[in-house]
Parts: sequence; C-alpha cells; structure tokens
Amino acid sequence: MPSWHEILNEISQLGGAHDVIRRKYIAELSEKSGRNTIIYYSGWLQKPGLSGTEVNDNDKNGFMTVIHLLDRTKGLDLILHTPGGEVAATESLIDYLKAMFANNIRAIVPQLAMSAGTMIACACKEIVMGKHSSLGPVDPQFRGTPAHGIKEEFERAYKEIKIDQAKIPVWQPILAKYPPAFVGECEKAIDWSTEIVTECLKTGMFEGEADAEEKAKAIISEIGDHALTKSHSRHLSAQKCKDIGLKIIDLESDQDFQEKVLSVHHACIHTLSSTPAFKMIENQNGVAFMQIAKQVVIQG
Repeated sequence: MPSWHEILNEISQLGGAHDVIRRKYIAELSEKSGRNTIIYYSGWLQKPGLSGTEVNDNDKNGFMTVIHLLDRTKGLDLILHTPGGEVAATESLIDYLKAMFANNIRAIVPQLAMSAGTMIACACKEIVMGKHSSLGPVDPQFRGTPAHGIKEEFERAYKEIKIDQAKIPVWQPILAKYPPAFVGECEKAIDWSTEIVTECLKTGMFEGEADAEEKAKAIISEIGDHALTKSHSRHLSAQKCKDIGLKIIDLESDQDFQEKVLSVHHACIHTLSSTPAFKMIENQNGVAFMQIAKQVVIQG
C-alpha cells in the first residue's frame, strides 16, 4: 500500500486536467513517430509583456530536466512555439541540443517560431511546417530596433552629409540618440547572428552536402537582411521557406501525423490560455519544466 506521501507525489505528477490532456497527446505523437518528443512553448501571445516568455538561459535548465533519462538514439522531434529571444542563450541551447542528439533533430512548427526560434529550427535536419505555420527573420534587434536599420541609418547619414554638409543639423539630433560605439555593436550582432545560422545550416540541414556553405549563405541573405524582410515580425510561410532553400516537410503530407501534432498544439495553447503557465518544456514521458508566475515547477 502506498504511503500518504507517495500518493501525494502521484497526484502532483498527474497534474490538473490541462496537464493530463496535454501529456496524453504528446505521448501519442511520440508513439506515432517513434522518436523522443519535446515541446518548447511560450505564452507570449496569451500573456503579452510578461518577462521570461523569450528564449533565455533559464530554458537550459528545462531542457536538461526533460532530456535526462531519454533514449537519445531515438532522435528528437522538437515542437517549437516561441517569439525568439537572446542570441547568446539561443546559441548555447543549440550547442546543447546538438551535443545530446547530434544531427538527429527535427523541428516541428505548428504555428510560430520567430527570430531565435527560426535559428533553432535552422539547426535541425529538417523543419515540419503546415500551411498555417510561419518562421521569421533572424536579423538581431537592439532595444526593439533592427541592428540592420541602425547601421543603414548611419550609412545614409554619412552619404548625405558627405554630399551636402547643410544636412548636418538635420542628422545631428537623430544620431545623437545613439550612445558611443553603438553602431559597432550592431555590426558585431549582425555578424554573430549570421555566423550562428550559417554554421547551423552547414552542420545540420546541409550536413555532408558539397554546396552546404553556398546554400547556407543564400538562406541567411534572405532571412537575415532587414532590407529584404522589411520587418522583424514578418511571417515566412512554409512555401516561402521552401523557396529560399530550407528543407521543409509538409505537415499535411501525413494526415494522422498532422492531427496528432495539432492536438498537441491545441492542448498547449489551452494550457497557456487557461492557467498561470507562461513557458512549458515537456517530454513524452510527462517530465515537465513549467514556469508559472515567477515560479518554476518541475514535474515528473
């Protein structure tokens, strides 16, 4: 007979109704694919303005929790729903996932994987997207302003002032809003982001291909240049992602698989909408790292 404490632990592990339903569908998806399945979900749409919904270094603790004891030879299906976040944290997370699963990682994007989320997807061997799915540009941002845009503004000011010094009074208050060395930091951020995505594509999606570097450079020129993408929030459809050279698998190509993926997605969105949870990292065994109202609850 289990003790009082053991029964309490069992109740805690089962969680509430949202947890039970979500875990049921994650397990069914993993059984269908025969692969480890981890959700990485942010509630930025349900809880706008809340700190911590972005990709950050604390997420590494979550992935360490849910990857522990998994049979890593089965590979990983990583279900992404994120607005993006810190470049340094993203690079570190990619390095960790690659160390755990090598190149046997498949990204699944049921709705949105923007910015740093797109960077993570580009580190995978392929990306599963539906007609309703979107990736986004990977151009780095400074205080909500595109680094490319800041660099372009300075270059335009330089050209106009060089031609006509009467433009100095026009440009002076505009340029004065930026602190010293800010343009240089923007240039470094652009180079850093470009290097990460290029390397991810070369060693992940195009591993072993003779023209891997050329393909990677062509893709980063499309998704990393603010002048082309126009807006950091631009949504890139599955077809657009195919057109620029990413390896995209159509979610609709397998009806049963599509239904299982969308069931997981809907269960996750219901959890984020109806509970205090704002970040969820969870595997097919019900081991979860949930961030709830500034508290971290580890279940499993």
